[in-house]
Amino acid sequence: MKLLNLNYLTIQTVLVFILFISSCYASTTSRPRNIPRFRVFRRSLTTRSASTTLVHTKTFYYKQTIDHFNYKPESYATFKQMYQVNTINWKPGNFAPIFALLGAEASLRYDDFGFLADIAPKFGALLVAIEHRYYGNSIPFGITQKEALKNATIRGYFNSAQALADYAEILLHVQKQFKAQDSPIIVFGASYGGMLASWFRLKYPHIAMGALASSAPILYLGNSNIPPDALDKRTSELYKETSETCYMKIKESWTEIDRIAAQPSGLDTLSRKFKACKPLKNASVLKAFLHDMYSEAAQYDNPPVYPLLATVCGSIDGAKHGQNILGKIFSALTLTDTPKWHEHTCYDLDHTVEDHGWYWQVCSDIVQPFGSVNNDTMFPASPFSLKEYEDNCKSRYGVLPRPHWLATYFGDHGMPAALKRFGSNIIFSNGLRDPLSTIGITENISDTIVAVTTKEGSHCLDFGSGSEKDAKWLIKQRDTEVKIIRSWLHKYYQDHM
Repeated sequence: MKLLNLNYLTIQTVLVFILFISSCYASTTSRPRNIPRFRVFRRSLTTRSASTTLVHTKTFYYKQTIDHFNYKPESYATFKQMYQVNTINWKPGNFAPIFALLGAEASLRYDDFGFLADIAPKFGALLVAIEHRYYGNSIPFGITQKEALKNATIRGYFNSAQALADYAEILLHVQKQFKAQDSPIIVFGASYGGMLASWFRLKYPHIAMGALASSAPILYLGNSNIPPDALDKRTSELYKETSETCYMKIKESWTEIDRIAAQPSGLDTLSRKFKACKPLKNASVLKAFLHDMYSEAAQYDNPPVYPLLATVCGSIDGAKHGQNILGKIFSALTLTDTPKWHEHTCYDLDHTVEDHGWYWQVCSDIVQPFGSVNNDTMFPASPFSLKEYEDNCKSRYGVLPRPHWLATYFGDHGMPAALKRFGSNIIFSNGLRDPLSTIGITENISDTIVAVTTKEGSHCLDFGSGSEKDAKWLIKQRDTEVKIIRSWLHKYYQDHM
């Protein structure tokens, strides 16, 4: 089954996190567009002193085991996995901590340290960033990611459990490399990386004594009892709060798209109206693209610095008098993507995603059951169908996704209870304006597993570098996180000195 032949439900479900602006782990020039991803707004992560960070950041490659969990001869094959170390604030010999950024679903960049670079001087910390296997420069066997994904055996080693084991090996290696075996390690991650950080603390507590998970949508995989339309409902609320007329125009536009698509040459009309680079083969492609455009504007909305919702709704509400509803929608589309995108002569509404690793991840262990149960949001009703999800993944990779595996391996709707019984030293930070916060941990679980939330914050905003433009509530959120980390380290030193 081809993706383009699926109905709106399947495309919207599988592509629910398409990002049209830069993420924190990949450049805008090298990334395909239509990918379902828990991503971070890279623009907010760039450090204030990127040049200084670059000078003191060195790149290394670790000889990594391809398969940590089998003892077959082929499991012992190795590949080069990239990691970076920043020593500008490192105070060796004083048991200073190691702050480790766990890479997510994109390549690693020297300026990804963000918040870590800001707080490292307070602790004399060594900074480490590790690239996720199968991304960037860490693709096994010296081939491209596209080639790796076409090989069933090679892509079979590509999953989150293997990635965590990679991080464990490299962090132990770094301790030895820098003669820092007694230095406590705290892991950090944002979005999917935040999920990895919290899981790492649970699976490898003897290596990491704490974790900060920023905007980690950790409660919505496999066995979740959270409504499948939680994201759409929160997104719709934010649009309605911004402008009720904008909300209603978006809600009405889906019917208009279907009406035009049903006409003779209707798809050609839509292709011209939205300046598609390739002719639309069905209306679902356009609807999925717009759905995600609206969702991501809500996810990263950060007024007054990045007022994305005001930009979208201002364009729709401020369109020329007499302009039809789809003309108003198009005017918003041209203002909300990467810089100068509005200057393009056409828009890539239907970009292939088959050569990107995240598509494989959501077709294997990271199953996302998103959908709209009924039409009480600004989006079309589109219940989640596991059958269609499975059919799509089966047609692409020849295997069925394992929707309950992560819940079994890490915990899902029962994770808060499990964390309370067995976990400690994890910060779950969220901005409550971020729709993804509805599927994250936003309440304290215990004295040492805490939620640090802000009413105004957006997706992973606390994980970026500080700036003179930061609001007081954002500064306070980061200060709270530093205070908690300091308390962990104080107890560690008491126990080990």
